Order: sequence, then structure tokens, then C-alpha cells
Amino acid sequence: MPDALHQLDATDLAARLRRRDLSAREVVQAHLDRIEQVNPAVNALVTLDPEGALAAAARADERLVRGAAVPPLHGLPIAFKDTHLTRGMRTTHGSPLFADHIPDEDDLLVERLQRAGAIRLGKTNVPEFAAGSHTFNPVFGTTRNPYDTTRSAGGSSGGAAAALAAGMQPLADGSDMGGSLRNPASFCNVVGLRPTPGRVPRHPGGNLWDTLSVPGPMGRTVADTALLLSSMAGPDPRCPISLETPGEAFRVPLDRDLRGLRIAWTPDFGGRAPADRDVLAVLEPQLGVLEELGCHVDAACPDLAGADESFRTLRAHSFDLALGGLLDSDRQALKPSIVQNIEEGRRLTVADLHTATATRSRLYLGMLDFFSRYDLLLAPVSQVTPFDAELEYPREVAGRPTHSYLDWMRSAYLVSVLGVPALSVPAGFTPGGLPVGLQFIGAPRADLAVLQAGHAYESATRHGRRRPDLPTA
Repeated sequence: MPDALHQLDATDLAARLRRRDLSAREVVQAHLDRIEQVNPAVNALVTLDPEGALAAAARADERLVRGAAVPPLHGLPIAFKDTHLTRGMRTTHGSPLFADHIPDEDDLLVERLQRAGAIRLGKTNVPEFAAGSHTFNPVFGTTRNPYDTTRSAGGSSGGAAAALAAGMQPLADGSDMGGSLRNPASFCNVVGLRPTPGRVPRHPGGNLWDTLSVPGPMGRTVADTALLLSSMAGPDPRCPISLETPGEAFRVPLDRDLRGLRIAWTPDFGGRAPADRDVLAVLEPQLGVLEELGCHVDAACPDLAGADESFRTLRAHSFDLALGGLLDSDRQALKPSIVQNIEEGRRLTVADLHTATATRSRLYLGMLDFFSRYDLLLAPVSQVTPFDAELEYPREVAGRPTHSYLDWMRSAYLVSVLGVPALSVPAGFTPGGLPVGLQFIGAPRADLAVLQAGHAYESATRHGRRRPDLPTA
């Protein structure tokens, strides 16, 4: 075979495994070898179980030999985000408080993917309690960008994105509140989907009605991302917001003729999220690709008045709900920005929450009106390119100073508060070789349409085929 196994797309690997051209043991071992070679430079995987993975691969091979039907992810290795519970394997949340925590149950997402045939390799690195879009923590240190290891891999699914880009796993799970799937996908030249809330149900969880943070899939291609989504999605009665559409609805060909599609483009969300010039210099020429595919592209943006304030209020409230108890019991063990987020939540009044939820409702109805006139909204995923990994966050964006680690993430989190699906697709590189992603934003529940458009764009450009050149141990 001309390509090393760790370079193959997940859809290709899955097909070869079903045909028995490859064994699950071969695939898992190839990825374990790749992890040994490049993870020291990137620090994407933080817990590893090679013996358990190879044993699970052997069982998968035996089932196939017996002639048993194989599930869609049969034999595909995956390391789960270190905020997702994994039974019998430590889940640290990037916090010293949970450095030795071994759950006795799996998250629903983990349970579903293993039932679909995925083989657990280990865990991917996250910021402390997934707070922030740069992956570093006091337990495991910093995850570095495979395209430039002096730069950030993004976050909070930074370990997942870096492991994908570096060939350490063919698929990755993640979650997204303010860009935690999309920013690292943009930074690492992979694909990340923030699905419609409820598309991928969550269990267990504190606030079962939360629609701000959602689990979602990542892959090196849009088709791989859709394959993973097909095993994540589908209703579950324990998640009251879960959507009824079965996951199989996304296990379909993504080819679609985009001629006549009405696309809006906003470089800065109406002035609310200005992007650095080097980001726009990569993205603006991509509009011509969509026009060549037959799309009508206009400069337009929905009215997002109040979106920033609504997101920050609801996010602060969620931090207080989820982590307030730890502030009371272990304040000294929490990083200052998390303490600040929880305290912001505690200062909120009933009037603050009422305004935030009323604003969010208005914004949602405004998006419905906007998508009656347009099929898609395109925007930058991130306002900056991958920044110095030694910084907590970039100190300025488009010439304006930042005052918190949230300030550079507006192009992602303004979308989060709207309740719509958004896909990050590789869109090219700066002259210095840093990846930039293009954000495909769709109407509520239009996840498949977003994937189809992203797939057509990806097929026309193939930016995601450029792999990092990493030193090997």
C-alpha cells in the first residue's frame, strides 16, 4: 500500500477492515507506533492503554472471522476527550483535583462509539475543565500544534485535533461551548462539527437542558466527520433535548450539486468579531471557489445585537452550576480564570438571566428569518491564526487589545448562542504555513446540508490533504 495506515481516511480504513484487507490489530498497532513516534513533540494523548486496545482489536478480528455483522466503526481506534467519562480509565478534566479519577461509567457518547466498533486507545488533552480555547493544564502540560510546535493547537478539543492532524487517530470526539471543536479544527487543519443542540445527546450531566455546550465529531475529512456523527447521533430518553433523527441519517453519500445555493459571507459578524488580516487574506479568495461551484455569494450578516452579552451571561451561569461546589471546597486548586468565571456566575441576577434568555430567543427567531433568505452563512472560524503556545491567549486581535481569554473567540461563540450547526473546514495556509479554517453555518437542524456544502468545498480545494511534517522520536 502506498500510504502508511495512519495516513488513511477513516472511511477508507473502515472499508478495508470490512473487506478484511486489513485487520483491526494491524490498524491499532500502526496508530500506536505513530503515537510513540510523534506524541512526544505534540503532547496530544495523555493517557494510553496499548494492551487494552490490542486486546479489543483481537476480539474485533475474531468477530469478523466468525462472520458476525460488523458495526460502522469496526476496528477504528479513537482516544476520547479527557472530559468525557471512560469506565476504568482515568478522566482528569485537566485538573489536579481529578488527576487520579477513574470513573465507573462511560459517557453516553463513549458508550455509543464503542458499541459502534471503535477501539479505545486512551484520552486526549484538554484545558483545565475545558475552559478556554488553548490546551494546557497543570496535570499534563501544553498540547502543541503539529504544523508548528511553538504554536497553540487550540482547545478545548486541542488534544483531539492535534492527534488527528498528526495521524495518531483517524477520528476524534470533542465538545463545543464557545468554539471548542471549531477553533482547534481550524488551528490543526482538520474538520470539526458543532451540531445542532440535541443532535448528539449527553448523559450523564448536571444540567440536562443545557444547549450551549454540545458534543460533536472531528475528522480529517468531512466524510469522516459525518461517519463519526452517524454513530454519535440519535435520541436517548435520558437527554430531554435529544433529537429524534437516527444517526443512520448521516451515513449517506455527501455529494451534492451546490448550483443556486444562496450564501452569505461575513468577515467580522457585523463588526462584532474583527479578524486579523492574515486570516482574511486566506479566506477571502475561498469565496471564488464557492462561486465556481455555482453558489451566489453576498456580503451579509444577521443582526446579532446582544449575542455577546447573552453568551457570556449564560456561560458564567453554567460555570457556577457545574463548578461552584469546587470553588467552595478547593478554590486554591482552580486556575484564576475559572475562579473568575464562577464568581461572574454568582454575581448574576434574575434580571441578568432573563435578559440573556430573552435575547437568545430573539436571536434564534432572527436566524430563522435570515435562513429564509440564505442557505448558508460563511465566516472565519477563528479571528487569529495559531498563536504562541506559551501565551494563555493572544493579547490583541485585529489591532485591538484583549482583556480576557474569551475576547479572541467571538467568531465562534457568537454562533454558539444561536442554536445552529457550524462546521470548520480547512481553507488554506498563511505564507508562514499556519492553517486557517472556514466556518459553514446552517439553519437550525440543517446539519446534513452543512456537511454536504463543506464536503463540496473540501473536494474542490483539498486543503485538508496537506499533512504536518513532524519530527519522530
